[in-house]
Amino acid sequence: MMHKTLQLHAVKQVGIVGMGLMGHGIAQMAAASGFSVVAVDIDKAQLEKGISAINKSVQKLAEKDVQKGKLDKAAAEKFVAEVTGRISSGSDISAVAQCDLIVEAIVENLEIKKKFFAELGALAKPEAIIASNTSSFPITQLGVASGRPDKFTGVHFFNPVQVMKLVEVIKTGDTSESSFNDVIDFCKAIGKDTVTCGDTPGFIVNRLLVPYLGQALLMLDREDASIADIDTAMKFGANMPMGPFVLADYVGLDTCLSILEGWQARHPGEPAFTVPESLRKLVAAGTLGRKTGSGFYTWSGDKPTGLAQ
Repeated sequence: MMHKTLQLHAVKQVGIVGMGLMGHGIAQMAAASGFSVVAVDIDKAQLEKGISAINKSVQKLAEKDVQKGKLDKAAAEKFVAEVTGRISSGSDISAVAQCDLIVEAIVENLEIKKKFFAELGALAKPEAIIASNTSSFPITQLGVASGRPDKFTGVHFFNPVQVMKLVEVIKTGDTSESSFNDVIDFCKAIGKDTVTCGDTPGFIVNRLLVPYLGQALLMLDREDASIADIDTAMKFGANMPMGPFVLADYVGLDTCLSILEGWQARHPGEPAFTVPESLRKLVAAGTLGRKTGSGFYTWSGDKPTGLAQ
């Protein structure tokens, strides 16, 4: 997958902190689009894993372009060398201090993120823009923690980053127009379609999606309908690619629970954030869906094989 590079005045070097699935995907897209990238993870093993995943993915994309006749072998080798050559790495966040844009993709824990942003805000160059890839935490709070809320935004990418076109760009009441516009330009430069949202829980996609999943589980709790019938109804009645129970399993039941509990704690009067008892029970039992092989369904890799109960 080749991307036409936009010439951006403000953003030339991008720091990505956190080399898990999201982080290494963002790093790959940025490097493939011509940006200089600094990849950081305090876990050296995770850093090596992330860099390895980027190298393999870029190599695979180049091989596909050769097979399709888009590139000859020499051009493909040059592409791989150029993309991987744009990425440097380190295990200390000081490595991103001189980056123009720094994207955080670390663990989804609010207190850990706040501590991280306080440290990052103190060491990044004054003009640097900082962005969080969080899917559920308040961007305003994270911006305040950074000490530079005017240069702080949310950039919610979707997994897998290399495939999913959407990025939700979150503008808080503190975010400056210039910082916001520079982030929009960066996302477009790496081939993404952007949507803009205020700092509302879950932004656009998760704010609609997670309560939808929760309502399906509450129907089960009330014994309104069965898992199979709810999933079938939404697939064939609403033209969904998969039913809500399959999707909850696919996302991860622990992830769904964490998001709902966090929202409920911050917005206790909101009925859309009610936590289903069936969700609590499965997570407590360690059956988290696809990632553990069992949730509402049993799973073989990425495929559900039947109802678990």
